[in-house]
Amino acid sequence: MTKERTRYSDAELEEFKLLITDNLKKAEEELTFYKAQLSERADGDDAKLKGLDDGNVSAEVERLTQMAARQSKLIQHLKNALIRIENKVYGICRNTGKLISKERLRAVPHATLSIEAKMQRK
Repeated sequence: MTKERTRYSDAELEEFKLLITDNLKKAEEELTFYKAQLSERADGDDAKLKGLDDGNVSAEVERLTQMAARQSKLIQHLKNALIRIENKVYGICRNTGKLISKERLRAVPHATLSIEAKMQRK
């Protein structure tokens, strides 16, 4: 009879930490890009936009604002995942208490629900 694991090993947590840190760096770079784009739009000096009507400019600003908000949310989720790693509770489903599969965590490193729990919520 094999005992069910209740948490990932320190080595596994370190592997996830590297993955999350890499994703966090990329997300922060993207957020910086979106903020720079928004800043250019706010300055009104963007030559590419001079030929566009105000509606198109507004739509572009709205799109960039939404993308920046999504990146900010992702960054917070990734930072929270790093905290869970430090507390050695990373990868534990908050509904079932079971380990979230490594495959899921590699695909969505900030996941807090197993596929099983996610399906139950639908």
